[in-house]
This record gives sequence, structure tokens and C-alpha cells, in this order.
Amino acid sequence: MKFQTLGMKPSFGFGDRIGSATPGHIAAMLRVPCGIEPIFPQQSIREMTRTQRTPQQVIDDAVKGMASADWTGISGADADHLKTPEDVDRTAEIGFTFFTIDPSGAVDPKADSYDESTLREQAKSIAADVNWGSRYVGRRVSLSTGTVVDFTERACLQAAVKYGRAINQAVTLSDYIRDVQTKAGRDFEIELSVDETDNPTTLAEHYIIADQCLTRGMKLVSLAPRFVGNFEKGVDFKGDLTLLDRSLNDHAAIAAMLGPYKLSLHSGSDKVSMYAALSRATKGRFHVKTAGTSYLEALRVVARHDERLFREIISFARGRYDTDKATYHVSATLSGVPAPEQLNSARELEQTYLEMWCDVPAGKGFTAPGRQILHCTFGSTLTNPELGKQVRSVLESHPETYTEVLAEHFARHLEALKVGFA
Repeated sequence: MKFQTLGMKPSFGFGDRIGSATPGHIAAMLRVPCGIEPIFPQQSIREMTRTQRTPQQVIDDAVKGMASADWTGISGADADHLKTPEDVDRTAEIGFTFFTIDPSGAVDPKADSYDESTLREQAKSIAADVNWGSRYVGRRVSLSTGTVVDFTERACLQAAVKYGRAINQAVTLSDYIRDVQTKAGRDFEIELSVDETDNPTTLAEHYIIADQCLTRGMKLVSLAPRFVGNFEKGVDFKGDLTLLDRSLNDHAAIAAMLGPYKLSLHSGSDKVSMYAALSRATKGRFHVKTAGTSYLEALRVVARHDERLFREIISFARGRYDTDKATYHVSATLSGVPAPEQLNSARELEQTYLEMWCDVPAGKGFTAPGRQILHCTFGSTLTNPELGKQVRSVLESHPETYTEVLAEHFARHLEALKVGFA
């Protein structure tokens, strides 16, 4: 199987932390034919480390799943959250085509709160490496939405301080990817992730980031800003959907003006209430990246076929949660979710720790914060000598259940996304 670049087609990344989810992902694609192209092999270097998998295993597992499900369509392959040339080398040579650059370590997260004096001092300290800020000062860009982006001196200084070194790092890694892939005669496309910040990406920041990357030669197919609202792991969007809709339209207008390139939604798992807005705003030029939700659906299979094991996993996860959640944006607390011994049946366990679909105003709430406890602890669970082995054994014994729960789960995602452009 040779993976392909997907260009401007709407696309959906199916993360698979165990290696056996691809048949279920394909079942969802077949259940909801909608013109969205899949990326079946998708995993970040961080996830590979936590699950003790290699890039080759990620590719091989996806290929095996595609063959077993008789998939005849195309697929991309996402080497996610790359930070170093070594990350690129490990993934490029085995067939990944979609390279997600993550320069978050070079972002200055304090820039939003600096006073003017501090901001100027910080800008002066990086001037030798970041000397383009003044080029944007005074510009006024009118978007197709009617919004006007004013490039004030403060906005440009803040963008330079916050993202200047990150842009440099991203362009350097992009050049490396281009050289590696060109030398080998392989096609490629690049996604840039700038979403891992506390505050939303401003329109001026988005414009400057994209403009700098494109004018410096990055083959940018999609960009993931930090959108307004809360994008917690394992639950639906939390925030004002009206405000988000307006913001998505403005960001999409910038992407159309400068590229075009796609808007990418990271932490996209389960954000069903906002999918139609994303799809409409971008006119189908979007990429959605999911990861942990397939692992949670694997645990649903465990809950339905081995209640004892599911209780054991929950207890183990609760013991690991406060440590493992450090790198995740979540709000669940152990005190806010009943311990497994307080729940009487497998159905109660599943409802408390896995359910998320609920009749609440879109974007205003979510059920089962227990999902976040299980989500954050996937690495500890899967690499535990006993628990990881037992989870895989249940999935191997009940492949039909796993395929069905994944198909049902992702059909909801795809149905919501196709509304905006199908």
C-alpha cells in the first residue's frame, strides 16, 4: 500500500493507539459516504513513545487493517507532532506522506500578558533571529467576511515574540522534510500546529504565521490555530458556538486568501457540536485529527465483554490520572467521578466512564468526565504488562464488537462534518 497526499480535499485523521482499529474506521467511512478522505495511519512521536510502538508498526497495522477490510480507496499517512529532524527520518523512510510540524516548544506562551516595556525588551532580544515584525505594522487586511484585521504595533510585536522563533523552527524543519522527500522522489505535504497555547490565535497572528511560512517556501496544506473556546480531550466542544462560528469564518477567510490551505482541528475527537460550523466556514477545506477516542471505544468493548477487567482498568487509571494528565487539557477530577466500587453494573460503569452523547445545548456541557480519566492514562494502561495484554486479548476475541462501536462512533463524526459541504 502506497499512501498518498490528499491536497485540498476534506480529510479526517483516525488515530489508532492499539493498532487494531482500522477495520472499524473503514466501516464508518463506508457507512457515511461523504467525500471526506481518510488518514488511517496517524500517530505522534509522543504517542508512539507512550505505547511503545514504532513508526513501522503504525504503518504495518494500518495496512493490515485496510487489507482485511478490503479498502480500495486512498489514504494519507500522518507523522504527527514532529519536532526534530530525527523524527522526520524515522517516519519519512517508511512511507508517511503528511508531516505535522509542532514547534510549540519555541512558542513564548507569556507574550500575551507582557506589558509594553517587557514586550519591546523581548522583541529586541530576538531581533537577530526575528526581524520581520515591523514589515506588518500599519497594514489593514479586509477579509471576505467583512472583518478588518488591523496590524497594530502591539499585535505585530506580540506575534514576533510569541511565534517568531517557532516560525523559524518550523521553516527549518519544513526545509528538511522537503530535502529528504525530494531526494527520495516522494511526494509530501505539511501541516503546521500552533494550537497548543492557552489563548486563541488572533487573526493577525494567523496571518503573520501563514504568510511567513508560505513566503519562505513551506508546502503548507493545513494549519491548526488555537480556536476560541475549550477543546478538552475526550469531550465535546465547550464554549460559545456563535462566537466560534464567527471566528472560524474569519480564520477560513485568511486561509483562502493566503493559500488556499485547510484549517485543521486538533483535539478533534468528539467535538461533534462544532463540526458543521467548521465544514461550512471552510467550504470543505478542513482536516480533523482524532486520536484517543478510538482507544476509549476499545475500552467500551472491554466494558461489554469483561466487566472485571474494565473495573481493574478504571482503578488503575484513577491511580495514574494525576500524573498522566500533565500534558493534556482536561478538567475532570477524581473526586468528581465515582470510583468503580461505587457503581453496581457494567452499564453504570460504561455510562460513567465512557458516555459522551447527551441532550444538552450544543457546546454547553458534556457527560462522563470519566472519559478524560481513561483518555489520559492510555499509555500507562497499554504498556502495563498485564492490562495491556488483556485489553488486546478482549479485542482479538470480539473484533465484531470493536468494529461496530467504532463504526457507530465515527459515523456521528462524519455525518456532522458532511453537513457543511455535502
